[in-house]
Amino acid sequence: MRVAGVDIGNSTTEVCIATLGLKEELVFETSALVPTTGMKGTVQNIRGIKEVLQEALRKINKDVKDVDLILLNEAAPVIGDMAMETITQTIITESTMIGHNPNTPSGEGLGKGKTVLLEELQDTYEDEDYIVIIGSHIGYQEAAKLINASRHSIKGAIVQKDEAVLIYNRLKYPIPIVDEVKFIHKIPLGNTCVIEVASEGGTIQTLSNPYGIANLFNLTPGETRRIIPIAKSLIGTRSAVVIRSPKGQVEEKEIPAGTLTIYFVDGTKRMVDVDRGSEEMMHAIDSDQEILDMEGTKGSNIGHMIEHMKEEIGKLSKSANVHIQDALAVDVLVPMSVEGALAGEISMERAVALAAMVRSKGLPMQELAKTLEDDIGVKTQVAGVEGVMASLGALTTKGTTFPLVILDLGGGSTDAAILEETGEVKVTHLGGAGNFITMLINTELGLENLSVAEDIKRCPLAKVESLFHIRLETGEVKFFGQPLSPKIFGKVVICKEKDFIPIETKHSLEKIVTIRKEAKRKVFIQNALRALKSVAKGNDLTQIPNVVLVGGSAMDFEIPQMLLEYLTPYGIVVGKGEIRGVEGPRNAVATGLVLSKVKAL
Repeated sequence: MRVAGVDIGNSTTEVCIATLGLKEELVFETSALVPTTGMKGTVQNIRGIKEVLQEALRKINKDVKDVDLILLNEAAPVIGDMAMETITQTIITESTMIGHNPNTPSGEGLGKGKTVLLEELQDTYEDEDYIVIIGSHIGYQEAAKLINASRHSIKGAIVQKDEAVLIYNRLKYPIPIVDEVKFIHKIPLGNTCVIEVASEGGTIQTLSNPYGIANLFNLTPGETRRIIPIAKSLIGTRSAVVIRSPKGQVEEKEIPAGTLTIYFVDGTKRMVDVDRGSEEMMHAIDSDQEILDMEGTKGSNIGHMIEHMKEEIGKLSKSANVHIQDALAVDVLVPMSVEGALAGEISMERAVALAAMVRSKGLPMQELAKTLEDDIGVKTQVAGVEGVMASLGALTTKGTTFPLVILDLGGGSTDAAILEETGEVKVTHLGGAGNFITMLINTELGLENLSVAEDIKRCPLAKVESLFHIRLETGEVKFFGQPLSPKIFGKVVICKEKDFIPIETKHSLEKIVTIRKEAKRKVFIQNALRALKSVAKGNDLTQIPNVVLVGGSAMDFEIPQMLLEYLTPYGIVVGKGEIRGVEGPRNAVATGLVLSKVKAL
């Protein structure tokens, strides 16, 4: 009898195929994995299941018709989304801004005056201060000549081309100059403007301070509050320009983050404001009571998010009986574009990211099994809960013993199970895992590219410091005999399979590494501790002797070490599984499904 165990995950679908002889001897033959097609636990998974079966069977020169039984895991989808703190859109009243931190500003100090085109300066009053605007049609020699010859009080210059240094070196008196302003034609003329350029190696101090801007533009307390995103977006830059726009151009809009309401099985409920942060939210979620469902305030960010989650699962499951039974909330900083900015400035706003375990009794697992059986003509059964199956698979790791605790670090969920020698199993299933980490990295770095974020999560980073050497994130320097591509010079790159993928961001190597490690700590470490406490006797981690890591995320280059660091104080031995001695931490659920059939016989 040839049995195939199929593990449908949020990210990948894995298979383990074995032959069971007449004397119940079990011979494992082959395995494979492919990306999951469609949302986990829906009929859209069938295409991925067929692909993974064909790939595995091809290795042993067999076909799907040679399989007698297919066993599927019970699958619960996990959806991650973002609940913003207080606003979805930052709209600034009475301000516009450039100041894109060019590489070559010149001069230093603060300059304030009215904006005017350099060629029109002669037509203005001489008793006022001015900031001159120099378009690309004026060369650096002519620009310097016109400034030197003018009898007007020129307090600074904004230049379209990369010529700030060339102009500055030809001036009779020093002024701050900002160049490389691409959209210079959008600068409003005749408005009060302030330029700030820091000394070399320094950063601006006045325009990155809300009260500094308020003092320069004589703002009211209400106006000062509204320019906070401008100040925040300019923190750490060497130069900046802030311009006061006419009143009444824009209006401020806000959508509240809202309140999360948690309903428990015993009929009680708890409410927590999202803008109070993830710590209070998790305190409410991680109570000893079993959660029945969650919902958010109507018309709020979290309300929209949870409503969307339930609608999507409801459509897929063809059921109105959809509940959220767990969630992981973490604090993040989200780059938000500043309205009125002329150079793509962003303001880092605090937000709460949420990964929710969305369940429906109507999830079509049986429909999936029947459709697959009808499609390929092989008997198909839904066999067991992921945590239990993963435990059975993890037992094939040499050196393990009872009680065995597994941590299944998947794409969408973190599962833990404790398997006693008596066969008793305690399982927990929590929302939030590898996909959630990818989302956090993508969000905090403002990449808008999940593929790059996934590579940042999985691979070490480096800085290309010359065409012949790179500095790895560990500090190690690596030299090359042949020159690297000029396209990656000076950039932070992902070291992926002997290739270097540039990260299109202004963030430093150290910053990206910090964000990556923090995302893993917030998700995997927090969820691992939550999961292990829920299966440990008396919720006491010291009662757990050993933990086996399984799942795709257990192959991460730094997660096992991070978990070891956090769990060692509790006397826990933790390490990656070696499923059947050949699979590493992968294929635990698929292997467990096959073993469960043997035990059933």
